[in-house]
Amino acid sequence: MFSGFDIIIPVLVVLVLLVIFTGIKTIPQGYNYTVERFGRYTRTLTPGLNLIVPFVDRVGAKMNMMEQVLDVPTQEIITKDNAIVSVDGVAFYQVLNAPQAAYQVAGLQNAILNLTMTNIRTVMGSMDLDELLSNRDTINERLLRVVDEAAHPWGIKVTRVEIKDINPPANLVESMGRQMMAERNKRAQILEAEGLKQSQILEAEGRREAAFRDAEARERSAEAEARATTVVSEAIAKGDVQAINYFVAQKYTEALAKIGSAPNSKVVLMPIEASSLIGSLGGIGAIAKEVFRTEGTAGAQRQVSRPPLVRPDENQ
Repeated sequence: MFSGFDIIIPVLVVLVLLVIFTGIKTIPQGYNYTVERFGRYTRTLTPGLNLIVPFVDRVGAKMNMMEQVLDVPTQEIITKDNAIVSVDGVAFYQVLNAPQAAYQVAGLQNAILNLTMTNIRTVMGSMDLDELLSNRDTINERLLRVVDEAAHPWGIKVTRVEIKDINPPANLVESMGRQMMAERNKRAQILEAEGLKQSQILEAEGRREAAFRDAEARERSAEAEARATTVVSEAIAKGDVQAINYFVAQKYTEALAKIGSAPNSKVVLMPIEASSLIGSLGGIGAIAKEVFRTEGTAGAQRQVSRPPLVRPDENQ
């Protein structure tokens, strides 16, 4: 039969084991537990094996220290130009200080959600619809800065705030499509006009260059003609009859070539004496002979033979 001492020893062992197990706390990775003594925060338990005073200390809040995602539900927003759009988003946050997140705000996720939704309405409501649709990165940056600053006293860090969808009304989307089409047509017409303008400018520059070159050619031709006339005039002034014959024969030959090349001329009848033309050509031959005679070098001179000049009869 068991005595009273035999019963007390097992009970004491059980109580000791119960106290030990009550004071041992195992914290999983990614979590922090707060410890309260008689309802007051004393310290924070980090991941691993921790000991607390049994029946005096107790675990208060179990805070998730990993980065968490929070869906922002769809809400309607009135923009600065009175357009109504539906917007939803997502927010990412991480608890950095477990005691502040546990005791500075009641309902941490609900507080972050309402804070984000309020600031979305504030930031996007201060912008026009065109800015809203084209400056999403700017909106995200402003939201992140404002929400993170407001949530800092709660011991959390808002890492990202992203706007997922911006949905204008259907009639507004249709109007925007027509506006975009009109803008594209306008830009196409402007580009076409610019191309036509450049083409006309290049064509005008080409005509100007051609006219300049034609004028330069005529100027050089006139200079050559004037130089030839000057040479002939000097020869005439010196009494050289052969130069006169050469000049007259040249002009005479050019006139005949122009008459013969006319498209509407088939038969040409002119009272022209052949002996006069032959006499002029004889003058040309005399000039050529004189030129070759004066070009002799220190060697032997070459004799230039020419046909006898045929002079027109003065009585004819």
